Amino acid sequence: MVASKVVYEGWMVRCGRRKIGRSYIHMRYFVLESRLLAYYKRKPQHNVVPIKTLLIDGNCRVEDRGLKTHHGYMVYVLSIYNKKEKYHRITMAAFNIQEALLWKEKIESVIDQHQDLQVANGNKYISFEYKSGMDNGRAASSSDHESQFSAQDDEEDTHRDLVRRKTIGNGIPDSVLDWTREIDSELSNQNINNQAFSRKHWRLLQCQNGLRIFEELLEVDYLPRSCSRAMKAVGVVEATCEEIFELVMSMDGKRFEWDCSFQDGSLVEEVDGHTAILYHRLQLDWFPMFVWPRDLCYVRYWRRNDDGSYVVLFRSREHENCGPQPGFVRAHLESGGFNISPLKPRNGRPRTQVQHLIQIDLKGWGAGYISSFQQHCLLQVLNSVAGLREWFSQTDERNAQPRIPVMVNMASASVTSKKNQKPQESSDQSNAAGRNSMMMDEDSDEDEEFQVPEREQEAYSMSLQNEVKGTAMEEEPQDKIDVSCFSGNLRRDDRDKGRDCWTISDGNNFRVRSKHFFYDKTKIPAGKHLMDLVAVDWFKDSKRIDHVARRQGCAAQVASEKGLFSIVINLQVPGSTHYSMVFYFVSKELVTGSLLQRFVDGDDEFRNSRLKLIPSVPKGSWIVRQSVGSTPCLLGKAVDCNYIRGPKYLEIDVDIGSSTVANGVLGLVCGVITTLVVDMAFLVQANTVDELPERLIGAVRVSHVELSSAIVPKLDPDTCA
Repeated sequence: MVASKVVYEGWMVRCGRRKIGRSYIHMRYFVLESRLLAYYKRKPQHNVVPIKTLLIDGNCRVEDRGLKTHHGYMVYVLSIYNKKEKYHRITMAAFNIQEALLWKEKIESVIDQHQDLQVANGNKYISFEYKSGMDNGRAASSSDHESQFSAQDDEEDTHRDLVRRKTIGNGIPDSVLDWTREIDSELSNQNINNQAFSRKHWRLLQCQNGLRIFEELLEVDYLPRSCSRAMKAVGVVEATCEEIFELVMSMDGKRFEWDCSFQDGSLVEEVDGHTAILYHRLQLDWFPMFVWPRDLCYVRYWRRNDDGSYVVLFRSREHENCGPQPGFVRAHLESGGFNISPLKPRNGRPRTQVQHLIQIDLKGWGAGYISSFQQHCLLQVLNSVAGLREWFSQTDERNAQPRIPVMVNMASASVTSKKNQKPQESSDQSNAAGRNSMMMDEDSDEDEEFQVPEREQEAYSMSLQNEVKGTAMEEEPQDKIDVSCFSGNLRRDDRDKGRDCWTISDGNNFRVRSKHFFYDKTKIPAGKHLMDLVAVDWFKDSKRIDHVARRQGCAAQVASEKGLFSIVINLQVPGSTHYSMVFYFVSKELVTGSLLQRFVDGDDEFRNSRLKLIPSVPKGSWIVRQSVGSTPCLLGKAVDCNYIRGPKYLEIDVDIGSSTVANGVLGLVCGVITTLVVDMAFLVQANTVDELPERLIGAVRVSHVELSSAIVPKLDPDTCA
């Protein structure tokens, strides 16, 4: 290492492509010392040689690549290169924007220091800063800057002007209106007809939910009558710009907690790190029985300004992969987005002004003839600013660095519709999704170290996509089990509206610990189950029902006769009448040395510390959903569990009545059990890196169970082997 002052150092994501074509995310330790940027496989010790270095001087550029989806991660990408040798570059990424911006600031400060030194020695440098409103209304982009200074760069002159450029992706798309720009009088006079400069006169329409709602005063004759005037909501949120930006950019389940107009959203195409095409379904509550729901296909562009503010811009766009959807009216978004600007802190808490603008044509008969429909829907959309404010005010601690979740690709969002598509169409969509997830192919590594990742790196460097694929391959059974020979008294019904029945719940409904959970606490969809759920019994008796696997003819006995192994989970519900719901999970054999095998053959203390239940109530009253929740629970620590090890089975009797808290929840559930749909997933918790990722034993959905359908079992004497 260079014996000089360390400017900045720390772990970052090292993105590159192996020669054999497979991609990984590597956690690498980057060090910026004096003018040398270097990265290492691990935190460097004495005399450790870096994998790659780059000397920072006045010719270097820090290129902002924006947000990229890379193997299941959403990362913020920076690329550092020398203008004279563009092929020699280091591409690095961070899981959150704050870390990437800190690296960008440190590297640019080194570039500035070197430029100042050169100026003192007689060389001339021009400092180019991005300013809003340049280029006749177009935001300055990396391509714009290249064209402006390419002639200077090609000159072989000792007095050549050297420029450090700030790039913002490929720039704002031409069709998107940047309503956040301040009006420049000179440009406005030159281009008086430009739509972007009409965003000038606003009047306060009303104050609602602590927001100021403004309406644009100027009439526009180039838009249809059904298109609304532009409206915007302005409010103050006690959070940092980065935290708000992360929420605004997300289209996952968390958006339901602050945006009452959001129904669903997915990615259509990732254009670059700052631009994407999105599909968005609106949840509008204006007479939904008579008015069809609306959806949107629009381009979203974002940037971060030098003052720390964020701008997110929307405008409708047609796309070949996002045509009209059945049951929806395609609305037209003329202009919209968010302007997120920092304010001075108050009482030690960060404050941010959030502006949300929208100008939309909701289409359909309601928009053209009923003015209250348009305004009501716009106010519902703008009210999301109040939702943001309340979301942060009701969150006690936000210690975790904000991370933007990966957006669902529209090509893979509707699995059901894919089944009816032609194979060629399905293949095309898969290829498109793959293209959207690829990035940074110019930075191939020839180092042997990248060809064979170390074992210690696998826990943290393997991407989620490769991890899920690998898991799926391992989970694919050699020979499927014939389930037709198993039966229980509770019937199976795979229809969505089935009653008094059970079905297998999709493993992707549950999130479990990923391969690198102990590094970044990420969870992934569980995928396929380790064992097959073959039958469910629903019993009742005047006393508690123990050791149901001894019953002749039960699924565990049938599996034993066929040489199969079973795990029987008996959920015991106490009361004046005792109930038991019994799940039979069957597998051909247990893998020797696996976590599941160690759980089956371990002692009760080990089993109690590992058996985990993930509950969920997809359908039921609010109070039941809140009481049951969806937080994973270690059953052995919450309630009493009795383990019975038979020759070819393990039965787990779970006495729910042993917990006062569980008893209280049962009192709520039993009273409304016929109205509930309950999902349950069982797994063995992974406590070490070697045991990751977690795998489900199995999962079940129980729908609208009737107490009257339970039967009294005929049990043989308890003679467990």
